[in-house]
Order: sequence, then C-alpha cells, then structure tokens
Amino acid sequence: MICATCHVPVGTQFATPELVGAIVEGGLDPAEDPGWAESGAASPAEYARWAGHLCGMTCLRMALGAGAPPLFALRDGALAYGAYTEDPDGAIRGLVYAPFARYASEAHGLDAVVHRELFPTGLLGLLDAGRSVMASVHYGIRRPERPAAGRGGHLVLVTSRTADGEGVHFHNPSGTTADTRAAELPWAVFEPFFAGRGVSLPGAPADRPAGV
Repeated sequence: MICATCHVPVGTQFATPELVGAIVEGGLDPAEDPGWAESGAASPAEYARWAGHLCGMTCLRMALGAGAPPLFALRDGALAYGAYTEDPDGAIRGLVYAPFARYASEAHGLDAVVHRELFPTGLLGLLDAGRSVMASVHYGIRRPERPAAGRGGHLVLVTSRTADGEGVHFHNPSGTTADTRAAELPWAVFEPFFAGRGVSLPGAPADRPAGV
C-alpha cells in the first residue's frame, strides 16, 4: 500500500497487517502469524522474538521505498552496526540512534541525522525542509482518543504536515487499522505522545533522484 498524500509505502512490523491488532492488543503469539517468512526471519521463533522490536526497521523500509530489502535483512545490517544489542539474558536493546544513522547512511545512501532535542518547531521545520522524521512516540498513539500514557519507546515515520499546517501525517508500524497505519493528527494531539527526539531522513522516495 502507498500513502496517496505522501508517496511513501505503508508498512507494518508484523508480516500480516490484519493480525497486528491481535498481536499488540490481543495477546496473539507472533509465531502464529502465517506470513512470518515474508519478513525474512529464519524461523517463526526468531520472528516472534524480534518483530516487536522492529518499528525502526519498518520506518527505514518505508523510507527506502519500492525494492527495499526484507525487514530482517535490514535488522541484520543494523545489528552489524550496533544499532541493536542483545544482553546475555537475551534481552534486545535498541534502536540506538547514532549507529543506526551510520547504517542508513553508509549501507543505504540515506542522509540520516540524529536529533536528540526536537520540540516542536524542530520537527515541523524538518518536514517543511522536505525531510521525513523517525519520531519517538508512545505506542498508545494508535489510540489517540485516549490520554497519552507516556512519551517515547516506539518509532513512527512522520512524512509531512497536514494541508492546514496544524498537524502531521505519519506511518505507524504497529497501527492496528488502515487509518492508524497511515494516520494524521493535529499537533496538539500528537505532541503528548512525542518524546522530542528522532532521526531525520530524506523525504518521500518519489521526491528523491533515481538511485538515492
């Protein structure tokens, strides 16, 4: 699926979009996702262990556009750069921004820039300059009618301002419906979920020169 307003593919961090809600809100074991092999994972167990951590790789895959590598191929590259780490007890840590930005730049030719303080004019200014932003938000942003329970911990790809200039379009890798996967919210609703940090990337693939 391509977002009609921003020309960016809409992707999910789980292989079967129709099951995202059941996985993230209903307790379904990701290993039960019948589409797991499409992610590039080596097994259902590997898919189940990692998919919930790959919102950043999903954002990268959307930013790369058509022909992007499979999700777990991007994970492997990010691991090699240290953008994810694994503790001795098996806990997965990341996304770590600085090594991720090096990976996106060196392996995929994207001008990735880390922004550790991005309130709010900074993010909007990046959009106005034609960039997209992997923004750190609370995962509860898929239920914006509810009060924000926190800030950060999940990544969405913010692609542009809304037509009235008062809100943002963004793609949520863990959106449970089409409208929450390719979403728009007024800034006043988006901001309470936003942690004020992220990584900016070049704009929509359709707006970049061929081969970039």
